[in-house]
Amino acid sequence: MPQLNPEFFAPQLVWLAITFTILYFLMARIVLPRISGVLENREQRIQSDLEKAEKLKAEADEVLAAYNKAQADARAQAQAELQKAAAAIAAEAAKREEAFAATLAERGAEAEQRIAATKTAAMAELRTIATDVAGAVMTKLTDTKVPPAQIEAAVDSAIGARS
Repeated sequence: MPQLNPEFFAPQLVWLAITFTILYFLMARIVLPRISGVLENREQRIQSDLEKAEKLKAEADEVLAAYNKAQADARAQAQAELQKAAAAIAAEAAKREEAFAATLAERGAEAEQRIAATKTAAMAELRTIATDVAGAVMTKLTDTKVPPAQIEAAVDSAIGARS
């Protein structure tokens, strides 16, 4: 093999040095700066994406906080409206109960007046009926006619004694 022949070692080492130097300068001046640029662009893009993600996350957190606050405010407002409605309903019910109680009291008073009038009328008729019955009983029992004025006086004294 010619590579392993010691007389070819010197030219091979020279060409090795020349090739290594050329490849080194090509890599150092052309290829590695391009690769480095691509890596830096990639790192910058990743960094900007991370910053965007952080900004979006912060915005999302703000929106979530605003949503939660709005929801809490809406709940509080709904609760206040519910309490207002309950108070209005209770007030309306109280008014209706009061009106119903007043109507019942009025009807009760009217009924009491009718009862009192009926009682008075009944008592007035009772005097007349009692006088007629007493006169009829006296006539049947004693076969005598008692004067109506005397019967009325006896009935009046009996009614007065009871009252």
